[in-house]
Amino acid sequence: MESINYRNVEILRKELVVLKHVNLNVNSGEFVYLIGKVGSGKSSLMKSMYAEIPVFDGQAHVLGYDLIGIKRSDIPMLRRKIGIVFQDFQLLTDRNVYENLRFVLDATGWKNAADMDSRIEEVLKQVGMVNKSYKMPHELSGGEQQRIVIARALLNKPTLILADEPTGNLDPETGDKIVALLHEISGQGTAVVMATHNHSFSSRFPGRVIICENKQVTEV
Repeated sequence: MESINYRNVEILRKELVVLKHVNLNVNSGEFVYLIGKVGSGKSSLMKSMYAEIPVFDGQAHVLGYDLIGIKRSDIPMLRRKIGIVFQDFQLLTDRNVYENLRFVLDATGWKNAADMDSRIEEVLKQVGMVNKSYKMPHELSGGEQQRIVIARALLNKPTLILADEPTGNLDPETGDKIVALLHEISGQGTAVVMATHNHSFSSRFPGRVIICENKQVTEV
């Protein structure tokens, strides 16, 4: 099944063309690298996928939603199907790991406390952090925080994960472990699109490679 289908898409930011003639399709379970320098449009492309930035022209479908003229009321439904992993973690610093994850479930309409506890335990197990639920974010290393961010992204069983420079603030060894974890998740059927400027990951963790440069995307 197709998770992303872009045909001749144009993306603007502040009325300037960031990317044009974008043709891209991603199927479920695929692992795709989006490689490019800072400012090459990787983040804008990803933000267009969860309707943070509007698609200006072309045809753009993500998880069955038509992004051209998507209704504001449909955007939360689209985002619930997408797990987003940010470079800078964006964890709530005033609450522990469990409360960070519980906050997302509360916000996305979960009601049953036992179901919520069980889902939180499942995702923490999946990222190898089951014994850290009582820790505050500042008590965790960068790699551990990023694992919690991935757990948060998995809570609503997304069919697509967008990871924007998820290793950007991590040392190389920890970065490798995070990419290995995302790779494993894609092996279970979730499409993963990962933006990075680090070419070397693709030799260790195979995936499709899409290059962003000169306002265009091309597959290697």
